[in-house]
Amino acid sequence: MNRKKKINETLKKRAKKANAKLQKSNKPKYVSKAERARLAIESAEGSNSLES
Repeated sequence: MNRKKKINETLKKRAKKANAKLQKSNKPKYVSKAERARLAIESAEGSNSLES
């Protein structure tokens, strides 16, 4: 590969990565198993206190 092509390829790759970082992801934020269990317990306690 000639030098110009290699430099341009590198610059394009870096620009593509930077642009990808700026995009908003539709993926939900990861919640650990322990955190889900804690939230379930809290919500169960919350609903119990409302019933009493």
